[in-house]
Amino acid sequence: MKKLNIPYRLFFVGMIILSGFSCNGQQRFSSPQGYDLNNPVKYLMSDGLTEISGIAFYKSKPDKFYAEQDEEGRVYYFAPGDTKPNYTKFDKKGDYEDIAIALEQVVVLRSDGALFVFPFNQVGKPEASGVKKWDNLLQPGEYEGMYAEDKTGLLYVLCKHCSGEKTSKNGGGFIFKLWPNGTLKQMGEFGIDVRQIETLLGKKKVQFHPSALAKNPKTNEWYILSSVNKLLVVADANWNVKAVYPLNASLFLQPEGIAFDNQNNLYISNEGDKITKGTILKFIYKK
Repeated sequence: MKKLNIPYRLFFVGMIILSGFSCNGQQRFSSPQGYDLNNPVKYLMSDGLTEISGIAFYKSKPDKFYAEQDEEGRVYYFAPGDTKPNYTKFDKKGDYEDIAIALEQVVVLRSDGALFVFPFNQVGKPEASGVKKWDNLLQPGEYEGMYAEDKTGLLYVLCKHCSGEKTSKNGGGFIFKLWPNGTLKQMGEFGIDVRQIETLLGKKKVQFHPSALAKNPKTNEWYILSSVNKLLVVADANWNVKAVYPLNASLFLQPEGIAFDNQNNLYISNEGDKITKGTILKFIYKK
C-alpha cells in the first residue's frame, strides 16, 4: 500500500479531530435518544431570575413556566419569551432550590430541606395564603433536586450533601406522599449508585452532587442533573444508571432545573452570573 505523504496525513488527522465538532466549529456533545443537547431554543431570563433554580409546569402544559430563584421566597410565573415575569410571595428570603406542582399544590424546596406547600390557586395573588412549612421531614443536609408526580402525588427529594450518607458512592433520596390538602408523609427512600456513573464515564472518582431531577413521561426514565460537574445522568425506573452525558459548559452555565412538558420536550434552566443572564433551554423531542 502506498504511503500517504505528510499533507495527506495531516488532512486525515484533522478530519478525525473535527469529527466531534459541528460545521460551525463547535464541539458536539452526545444526547439522549430523541433530543439534541447541542441545539436548544433559548429563553433569556429577566434580571430578577438571574439565579433561577427550579422550573415546573402545571399539568405538564408548556404555556407557562413556574420557577423560583435562590434568594427570594417567591414563585414566578411567565409565558415562554416573557421579559417581565409576575410572582407570588410565599415566604421570606431564603436559599430556595426547586419547585414542583402536583394535586393542585405547589411545593418549594429550601436548601436545608424545608418544604413549603400551598394551593396552586394562590399563584397570581401578591402573597399566598395557606402556606404549610414542613421543616422536620428530611435529615440534616443540603438539598437541591425535587420532582412530583401529579397522578400519584409521590414527591421525590434528592440530597446534594447529606450527613446520613454512609459513603460518597451513594446519592440518597427520599419519597413522600403529597395529599390534596398539602399534607406530606414519608413513604420510603431510594439511592443512586455513583459507581455506575464512574463506570460509564471511565473515571474512578466522580463527585456527584445532584441539582435537579425529573421523570421522562415517555420512557419513565429519571433525568438527573449534576451542576457542579456538568452532567446529565439517565437512570431507569429503579434508579439504575443507564447513561451519562457530559454537558457543554458554554450552554449549561449552571444547570439547576429540569422538566418535561406534555409533548415530551425537555427543558433545563441555568443560573446566570453578573455577566450572563439566566436561561431556560428547550430541547424539542424528535421521534
